[in-house]
Amino acid sequence: MPHSRREFLTAAAAGAAVSRLPAAAPKKPNFLVILADDMGFSDAGCYGGEIDTPNIDRLASRGLRFTQGYSTARCGPSRSCILTGQYAQQTACDVMTKGNIPHWTRFLPQRLKPLGYRSYHSGKWHIRFRAVAGAGFDRSYLLADQNRFFTPTAHMLDDQRLPAVKESDSFYATSAIGEHAERFLKEHARDHAGTPFYFYLAFTAPHFPLHALKEDIERYQDRFSEGWDAVRERRLQRLRRMGIVNCELAPLEAGVWPPWNLPEADLLAKVGPGEVARAVPWSVLTPEQKRFQRTKMAIHAAMITRMDFEIGRVLKQLEAMDALRDTLIVFVSDNGASAELLIRADGHDPAAEPGSARSHLCLGPGWSSAANTPFRLHKSWVHEGGIASPWIMHWPAGIRDPGKLRHTPCHLIDLPPTLVGLAGGNPREPAAEGAPPMAGVNLAPVLARDDSIQRDFLYFHHNNNRAIRVGDWKLVAAGSGPWELYNLRADRAEQRNLVEKEPGRAVDLAALWKRQDDEFVRRREASPPMPKERI
Repeated sequence: MPHSRREFLTAAAAGAAVSRLPAAAPKKPNFLVILADDMGFSDAGCYGGEIDTPNIDRLASRGLRFTQGYSTARCGPSRSCILTGQYAQQTACDVMTKGNIPHWTRFLPQRLKPLGYRSYHSGKWHIRFRAVAGAGFDRSYLLADQNRFFTPTAHMLDDQRLPAVKESDSFYATSAIGEHAERFLKEHARDHAGTPFYFYLAFTAPHFPLHALKEDIERYQDRFSEGWDAVRERRLQRLRRMGIVNCELAPLEAGVWPPWNLPEADLLAKVGPGEVARAVPWSVLTPEQKRFQRTKMAIHAAMITRMDFEIGRVLKQLEAMDALRDTLIVFVSDNGASAELLIRADGHDPAAEPGSARSHLCLGPGWSSAANTPFRLHKSWVHEGGIASPWIMHWPAGIRDPGKLRHTPCHLIDLPPTLVGLAGGNPREPAAEGAPPMAGVNLAPVLARDDSIQRDFLYFHHNNNRAIRVGDWKLVAAGSGPWELYNLRADRAEQRNLVEKEPGRAVDLAALWKRQDDEFVRRREASPPMPKERI
């Protein structure tokens, strides 16, 4: 890639031998969905960032990068979409959507099992459906404690609770997620060779708290010393050269931050005078603030690089199994980078080394704005900064023009119908009696060519942040604020509000959003709830 800081790893292993039986069905692909947690659109090297991500970059150089991939703006709803192919408002599976889980809700492993697949999970879960095995997974390592990367108190193996981790155990969550993935794949190669698999690899990095291995932090000690303004400008230029965006850079918005953040006075008292509560220009920071803030970004980068290392571990295992060529790998993030500044779990010790187990730091709105370059706002908002996701698809046996871009808009709801379709199933067939078809579309045609996928709309709703996209037009509102209208083809940075110039279009899109929102809730509430013993 034009910006890669390292050479990519060796080429993928050769494909399996062709069956000797001329009438045999084609080999079904394996699936590996890799999910980052709170990783910004432009953090990875292949999306314009300066963070070392050689394995993610490798997937991009030999696969496809999508320029308009979307999440839901928050971790729980995104995971619900990835596992069901429905919007979170349809199933209420995630921990942030009120209401009952409809009885017809089915998860992707349950759709793939009749097609001959085994399913595995390692990492974060974070949906209301508590039993991973009940969702159809054959093996699972579940990290339920997202507040401690070194000493989690809650993690499970195949739905059985494991002992809490002690500080002396040399544990790091990202490594544990990768190690369990490698272990499950080895077991699959040994005991189920020839059976296709679906693997859901859900990292908790780089979600707060900023916890990273010391050696990983040290490699970034001086990389971000020029501050977030310089980083944003340079990322924008790289993104434009790569052809990923053609927009301008959205300005910092110092007046916008998550309302649940700690009050500024509490932050300064509990974290120290180096903390910065708002996305202000780097030039107004004190020398102490600059030192502290660049350290936080170094930890964020270190968390991503360690995740990339564990992705490399899994890729090596796929190569050892001679499975890489026949595995469709998808890499996405669950939402944009986070502007949150709060303290949970064991609290924060100001005397502790930043990034260590006894510290509890968050990225904050300044660096979050840089991670989401060039877009507006952050995680939980449904402006582009909250929902634009780095999105890579890698499949040597199925992608003929590696290294290219795909500009068609797509959403996490599209992953289940795509995988079901490639597995030989019918994505439009309802999963159970009374179930609607999956809300997403099958992206398989886009693997072959950069064609637009036809759909009626893309819908977003989180924390009363609302949006709907039809074609290039996007109507969006922050909380109880007014609707804003943008043409994303010309203005992906959402800087030129056209609501007064196109009032009829705005009214029509607002009505469409309301109809869909009401219909999702109506149908969900009209459906019998899933029995509690199944959840």
